[in-house]
Amino acid sequence: MNFQLSDEQLMIRDSVRRFCESDYDFERRRVLQASAEGFSRAHWRTFAELGWLGIALPEAVGGFGGGVVDEAIVMEEFGRALVLEPYLSCVVYAAQAVLAAAGADRARGLLEPMIAGESVLALAHNEKAACGRVAWVETTAIPTADGFELNGDKIQVLGGAGADTLIVSARIAGAAGERAGISLFALDAACAGVSRRAYRLIDGSRVADIALRAVRVGADSQLGAPGAAFAALDFATNRALLALGAEALGGMERALWMTRDYLKTRKQYGVSLNTFQALQHRMADMLVELELTRSMLYQGFAALTQADPEQRRKGASALKVQIGRSGHFVTGNAVQLHGGIGVTDEYIVGHFFKRLTTAGLLFGNTDFHLQQFAEL
Repeated sequence: MNFQLSDEQLMIRDSVRRFCESDYDFERRRVLQASAEGFSRAHWRTFAELGWLGIALPEAVGGFGGGVVDEAIVMEEFGRALVLEPYLSCVVYAAQAVLAAAGADRARGLLEPMIAGESVLALAHNEKAACGRVAWVETTAIPTADGFELNGDKIQVLGGAGADTLIVSARIAGAAGERAGISLFALDAACAGVSRRAYRLIDGSRVADIALRAVRVGADSQLGAPGAAFAALDFATNRALLALGAEALGGMERALWMTRDYLKTRKQYGVSLNTFQALQHRMADMLVELELTRSMLYQGFAALTQADPEQRRKGASALKVQIGRSGHFVTGNAVQLHGGIGVTDEYIVGHFFKRLTTAGLLFGNTDFHLQQFAEL
């Protein structure tokens, strides 16, 4: 595998980094985090103008024909700045599910407005008893004369608080845990029978619990072949795990170098803290964990190219385990090495710890993915 970025990819990285450095400082982020939606629609439109929303989507749906590495470049820079906009939940998770389930022709109508920055999608898939299992869907879709009636509950829907369109997984046949019988439905988030309870996770990001009560949708709202959405959901989850890994890598790297700079300036007993051998060893261990995550991310890229879905799943699970372990170690030590200031809400380093803690729990926790990896 070639680990060198192309000239175009270097330009993408530089443009995202310039935006984050000039328009996404920590104080502005705190204001956005406290707002009603928890992110900026103006920033979302800027992302569209710069081409980031369609960067990894095919030209057939209005995208720019990039791939998972281009997507990861954006996510890594977003991780360094703790960007709040729902890029992971919308551009990666929801969009990849739509594309994999519906194909280009059907997907274009949903993805073009998103790529243009006019709408936000959210994949409402997670349920209370799922615990990371992609096939666990209890929400039902009962056929009616002109479509379907949806009933069920989705929890901790990423980006669900501010989504305009919901992509809902529901079962038309079979029992929870079975791969066959799951379909995806696209519906307006404001349609009758849909209620949302928005709240914040420990890192301040906004999610929503979504209740579906006798929600009537037309037959054309079903995406792809009836009951065959598991493969699309599985692929979208693996793709989201790679994007999450890239974001986690960016966050860990920023926390590491912030800590290095702090130790070089903070003095005790008349010398800077970076001269203490014990702290040098701690920093070295943090760097090792960071590079292990980077290597596992590259391995995940390679796994995603495999035709066998089990190989893709195994690569994504291995990365997720590394995120959970290394993210906690690197950012936790960053907080400790900063001392008292590290635990204050007004200083950024503690927010990296909160984000990496949250990342370790998304799409199934570390224990779930370790078990899944062992079984595969």
